[in-house]
Amino acid sequence: MMMTFFLVFLGLLVIYILAKFLYKSWWYPISIQSLMKSQGIRGPPYKFPNGNETEIRDMEMKSNTGHIELRHDIFSVMQPHLQSWIKLYGRNFLIWHGSEPELIVTDVDMIKEILNNKEGAYVQRKFGGPLLDLFGNGLPFSEGQKWSKLRKVADYAFHGQSLKEMIPAMIGSAEAMLKTWKSYEGKEIEVYEQFKLMSAEIISKTAFGSSYLEGKHIFQMLDKLTRIIYMDHRKTKIPGIKTSGEIESGKLREALRDSIMLMLKKREDNVKTGQAESYGGDFLGSLLKAHHDADVKTRISADDIIDECKTFYFAAHETTTNLLSWSVLLLASNPEWQEKARQEVLELYGQETPKTESISRLHIVGMILSETLRLYSPVIYLVRTAARNTRLGGLTIPAGLGLYVPPLFVHNSCELWGDDAHLFKPERFAEGMAKATRDQLMSYLAFGFGPRKCVGNNFATTEAKITLAMILQHYKFTLSPNYIHSPTVVLNLQPKHGVQVILSPL
Repeated sequence: MMMTFFLVFLGLLVIYILAKFLYKSWWYPISIQSLMKSQGIRGPPYKFPNGNETEIRDMEMKSNTGHIELRHDIFSVMQPHLQSWIKLYGRNFLIWHGSEPELIVTDVDMIKEILNNKEGAYVQRKFGGPLLDLFGNGLPFSEGQKWSKLRKVADYAFHGQSLKEMIPAMIGSAEAMLKTWKSYEGKEIEVYEQFKLMSAEIISKTAFGSSYLEGKHIFQMLDKLTRIIYMDHRKTKIPGIKTSGEIESGKLREALRDSIMLMLKKREDNVKTGQAESYGGDFLGSLLKAHHDADVKTRISADDIIDECKTFYFAAHETTTNLLSWSVLLLASNPEWQEKARQEVLELYGQETPKTESISRLHIVGMILSETLRLYSPVIYLVRTAARNTRLGGLTIPAGLGLYVPPLFVHNSCELWGDDAHLFKPERFAEGMAKATRDQLMSYLAFGFGPRKCVGNNFATTEAKITLAMILQHYKFTLSPNYIHSPTVVLNLQPKHGVQVILSPL
């Protein structure tokens, strides 16, 4: 009797597993393709078991064979599959990551609907594995009340008076970097690694204050974790079996947690014993204050603090490092704009240190940074998921459908930016963002758009303005013949071989 029952149970279990497998790998893809095709949305056909991932990987490998000529229309190099399929299937089309469907959206009106998300129909994509180890459930990936709480803390830390109080640390770190540049005068210098070290120093000081040396150690671990994730995502995964990258990233996650928790405990103990009156005025102090808030509705957890520290790293460190590197590249290869920016800086400051209250007057420098972000957007994709069945631009979108917005395509669109969209022309921004985008603000997606626009954008651009101004005060720079133009993506867009320039003191 028991044996019969067991065999029946086993048979039903096998049927259930088989039915689930067939639904996920066959019926679901066919039904989604049919639904979208009936609405005029086509795309490369679904292929079991990897969807279109093999095709995407092959096109990327053929495109990224090494360095390219120094041009700025990099969309075709960075995302060749999107360029090819836009030509074949139109502006909006369906692709497959395994059995998961994703609608590529390049129509700006539809992009506006998705990113404004007025009805709450589009939520952040959920990640697992090493990406979860890196980002956790911090501000960029949270929803609802938790997002509101974390956004409030981040807004306070990155804007207004809090941002002004960070400026001395930015200036001090830039000064320290420029002192080391004296040994490179008249020689070649690779600036990407220089900016990377400087930016880590700034974030360590502004985020962790007196604990900045411990903060630098944390960022070193985060940098290592980023590299592991980048290498690991290209490997073929076997369901249920962890890769070596996933195992190592898990260990790093625990080490990061232990290091941050130790810093938190030190500050809490200092307040308890009366050695400090508060948790501090830096970013970590703001997070701790929210953690101990008397109102449980606005209180955040220790895990939230850890995830926000990781998020700060990417919101400011990676973005600023790459923004400065690409800006120097563009100014080195466009000496007329380098001289225009220098004259603005010298007229405003001479050889004196930039003043907090006048940084907003660096208008030409700001135009250059805006154009740099257009051509070399730090994030090359924005992803959302339909939380429920909804309507988008006249289309019926089923719950669970992924939505993918490619900023590089939008930024290189001749329809949106004119026939010279691929050229470096900072004058586009001379009369502000609205004029540059022809009142279609969603055509500029360097920091995202809508309520979830990157909270660290003011921090990144302020640091970049200060650093670039101080470089221009002391040096002219030309592109080194050793520079290899090879943009690559390691979670965000960066120069694969760095940026080499020749320094000439003024």
